[in-house]
Amino acid sequence: MSDIPGFAYADLWGERMIRSVANLTRQDGLDFLQLAPTIPVHTSTTAFALEQANEALACLRAGALRGAAVLVM
Repeated sequence: MSDIPGFAYADLWGERMIRSVANLTRQDGLDFLQLAPTIPVHTSTTAFALEQANEALACLRAGALRGAAVLVM
């Protein structure tokens, strides 16, 4: 029998989500940026220092944030 490969279980603990937008092309991004000023696109973010990552997760779990949490390195 072969060894079971390692896995980053810490990424799953606490039901965290890792999301990617790799399915978009560079042209998709350029097209969107040209379109964005013509429609009411409003973003809302709350910045957290990297050291506050656990606080950011707690706020997300509690529904205390509007928009996205951003970790600043």
